[in-house]
Amino acid sequence: MPMYDQRPTTSLSDEIAKAINGEYSAIVCYKKLASLTQDETIRKRINEIRQDEKKHFHAFSQIYMSLTGTQPSPQLTEQCPSTYEEGLRFAFTDEQETVDTYLDIADKTTIPYIKQTFTRAAADEQNHAVWFLSFLQQLR
Repeated sequence: MPMYDQRPTTSLSDEIAKAINGEYSAIVCYKKLASLTQDETIRKRINEIRQDEKKHFHAFSQIYMSLTGTQPSPQLTEQCPSTYEEGLRFAFTDEQETVDTYLDIADKTTIPYIKQTFTRAAADEQNHAVWFLSFLQQLR
């Protein structure tokens, strides 16, 4: 049995392109989610989270351009739910899954800036997940 994985690997730039799409989708979704809540404190926090997502989007886009020499073409990859509660559940799950994705990207690269950027983004995403979970708990 071989001591290595024979499955095809996705290139770092392809993984970063997916991360860019995820951030773009989150930016769009969180704008909608912020508009669905009546609570001004929660709206402010969702908009702060959205600002973090914009920072990630820009940082990942710069990394992508430095690796490929081309601009990314962000695409919406997921539709945001239409209700507040469904949107919070979606956001919580998405943020949690994104943590693992970003840590995987950080682990796969030897480029310190990319490793640091994705490790920091993973920490931000975990923090966002906690906020979305707390908003869900407030609905109970």
